[in-house]
Amino acid sequence: MYAWPAPELPVLPGQGASLRVHDSSVHELVAVTPGPVARLYVCGITPYDATHMGHAATYVAFDLLQRVWRDAGHSVDYVQNVTDVDDPLLERAVRDGVDWVELAERETALFREDMASLRVLPPANYIGVVEAIPLIVPLIEDLLAKEAAYSVDGDIYFSIGSDERFGGVSGYTAARMLEIFGERGGDPERIGKKDPLDPLLWRAARPGEPSWDASFGAGRPGWHIECVAIALKYLGMGFDVQGGGSDLVFPHHEMGASHAHVVTGEVPYAKAYVHAGMVGLDGEKMSKSRGNLVFVSKLRREGVDPMAIRLALLAHHYRSDWEWTDTVLAGAEARLATWRAAVGRPDGPDTTELLAAIRERMADDLDAPGALAAMDAWAARQLADGGEDMSAPGVASRALDAILGVAL
Repeated sequence: MYAWPAPELPVLPGQGASLRVHDSSVHELVAVTPGPVARLYVCGITPYDATHMGHAATYVAFDLLQRVWRDAGHSVDYVQNVTDVDDPLLERAVRDGVDWVELAERETALFREDMASLRVLPPANYIGVVEAIPLIVPLIEDLLAKEAAYSVDGDIYFSIGSDERFGGVSGYTAARMLEIFGERGGDPERIGKKDPLDPLLWRAARPGEPSWDASFGAGRPGWHIECVAIALKYLGMGFDVQGGGSDLVFPHHEMGASHAHVVTGEVPYAKAYVHAGMVGLDGEKMSKSRGNLVFVSKLRREGVDPMAIRLALLAHHYRSDWEWTDTVLAGAEARLATWRAAVGRPDGPDTTELLAAIRERMADDLDAPGALAAMDAWAARQLADGGEDMSAPGVASRALDAILGVAL
């Protein structure tokens, strides 16, 4: 599967600082010290509807992480999946009377357009679940051989008891896990399971559903094993950052880590777990199931500048939960107009401190609001008093583009 075109990254003087991010598994800031190639896996969309602001906030957050790494001199090996076969997709296809493959392709294409418009750097490997099935089946066979998986009426489940480190990603109590497992794709009340929290690895073929042949019976993959198969193939164990929204901490990232531990016999699956906050609308988390969505594509069709959308996202720290409002967007549009006016002048104040401040803020847990404040201060000086540095507007513009992804 192809991703989307990569925006060109401007070259800046000097080099960015080493990154510290909040690791959800230890609940504190940690130094992320990759080798020459930083390895990042971010869980992708289930393509049954358009990209909403919650999606956009997550992918912009990890775009920032990529940009900070690159500014610090690293290459980045970024992998993202597409869950192009799953219950919500199949249900939407039936509801709308369309072929599920056609629906997945259409919504994935729209996602690509949205990401390109927001200047999100694409993954090096963008992998659909359907194309990853040849990677998934051997992992399930291995788990069955190790007696870490078992069948319930043809459905294959992973036994969480096979991983002594289970629970180490979320840190949740068993009661908390049970509370949210069913809300997030689990089936804790399924009769025949060894443990209510055991997750599905393979759903046996049902009439009217797509299925693929496997030694343990025709069917299709469960949610967590797909990401593990893709990550192990393209990144290997011990990659630098596992990313996604905060609603993926459990069960998705917890279960995925356990699958990988048992399959490989190694730890860690990921060195750090980094999660973006939730975006709300009218007092509720923005989600497809609730239908309270603001779509990137709709705003673009209405003529909203994608850079204003991106600035609206960057105005909130990536880990925070916040609400999308018309006021948020209006503030971003005003900020964008101010910045464009500032860099549109032929000269300006020296940008040495500006570039240093942007780099410092972004290296400190991707503090985009702090970086925006630094540019606001420079723009205010520029519009009030100006300066004599002929290179200043260009340096400021390139810094915003390279590190924050905002093209002026």
